[in-house]
Amino acid sequence: MLESIGRKVRAGERLDRKDAMELMRSDDIFTLGELASIETERHCGNRAFYVRNIHINPTNICVNRCKFCAFSRSRGEVGAYEMSTRQILGQIRKAMPLSEVHLVGGLHPDWPFEHYVRMVSSIKRSFPALHLKAFTAAEIDYMMKLSGLGLDEVLDSLRDAGLDAMPGGGAEIFSPSVRNRLCPEKLTGERWLEVIEAAHMAGIRTNATMLYGHLEKFSHRVDHLMKLRDLQDRTGGFQAFIPLSYHPDNTEIGGSGVSGLDDLRTIAVSRLVLDNFAHIKAYWVMLGEKVSQLALRFGADDLDGTIVEEKITWSAGEKSRRGMTSEELRRLIKMAGKRPVERDSFYRPVRRVRSA
Repeated sequence: MLESIGRKVRAGERLDRKDAMELMRSDDIFTLGELASIETERHCGNRAFYVRNIHINPTNICVNRCKFCAFSRSRGEVGAYEMSTRQILGQIRKAMPLSEVHLVGGLHPDWPFEHYVRMVSSIKRSFPALHLKAFTAAEIDYMMKLSGLGLDEVLDSLRDAGLDAMPGGGAEIFSPSVRNRLCPEKLTGERWLEVIEAAHMAGIRTNATMLYGHLEKFSHRVDHLMKLRDLQDRTGGFQAFIPLSYHPDNTEIGGSGVSGLDDLRTIAVSRLVLDNFAHIKAYWVMLGEKVSQLALRFGADDLDGTIVEEKITWSAGEKSRRGMTSEELRRLIKMAGKRPVERDSFYRPVRRVRSA
């Protein structure tokens, strides 16, 4: 059934929506992996990337209480927390050496926009060599409401304070019917795309995500991928796509999550459909180490990084480690038959002097 699609992939032709649906419905996981590997080779050769980074979640207090989220808390609720800028700087200092700080959190009801600007400028002033990747489109949209500023003004202020790039969180799934059941209080899928397009126009490169394995159907996944591909055609501002496997524990909607085979299929189809994305990430925190390693043979070329301490996925029942050393990441990549490359936030190789 996949023969005609295989011919298109080998010829370097763009796949259409019908092709994407056929791939998503296919149980021929080995052919999917073979075809995705062809596309990966075009973009990255035999390389697989990782970064020395730290994930920091400044607060879990959030005005939105998305039904799929086990991380967020209301103000005063047991388990609610907020970090000071001094605590954030201390976490970064303790985790050095690093190349990147990844900073996302809840939509705090009491923090003014100026607090976020000061947070960014303090991190940049204290660690000028680090790349700061911070704030999802949902956070940026919330900052507009806090400040009364326009979208461009918010983005310009953060960029001028030291914001280098943005993560791709908050995309979830774009379908309005599913999104209204999953996270009715969050910005719409169309608004997510608008915020990200504005970031690209402001010279801020971003990632993109898709949360799958909850209430959506394959058609919703394909629609999500097509919208991302269309935006990348217009702006070229996406660096990587990260399929995020839903974890059901401690969430309002529950469910059973997805199988490792579905994880691999989703990564492979993403690689084949998103022909204009340079990188597909296998986020090892959500997938686990072994599925992430397999994913390097199914279209992924990046394992993310050292992480240090991840809170969001752990809140939803993930049992993987919260951090990994760069040596462990290199070993996983080598065992998958790939050449490990340490990168910075913009996928430029980082060359470190290794002791004898």
